[in-house]
Amino acid sequence: MDNMTLIAIASIVTAGLTTGLGVLGPALGEGRAVSTALSSLAQQPDAAATITRTLFVGLAMIESTAIYCFVVSMILIFANPFWNHAIAGVAGH
Repeated sequence: MDNMTLIAIASIVTAGLTTGLGVLGPALGEGRAVSTALSSLAQQPDAAATITRTLFVGLAMIESTAIYCFVVSMILIFANPFWNHAIAGVAGH
């Protein structure tokens, strides 16, 4: 196998693992946050506006982690910085 194939395989596998494992934590965190918010709403319905607003801010912060993992995987697939290094090595030989 040449270097280009190895870089392609490593990039695709790493992108898959980054997306797969990187969204697992935020998904569990979002589920727990919603569960806790619903429990709080059931106990204190008068504080619904405050709980809902805080929930949405928290969900946005949690979701940003998953978005960062997605961005890293897209960079690995479409704008991989290692391609330039591999191409320069092939051109130099």
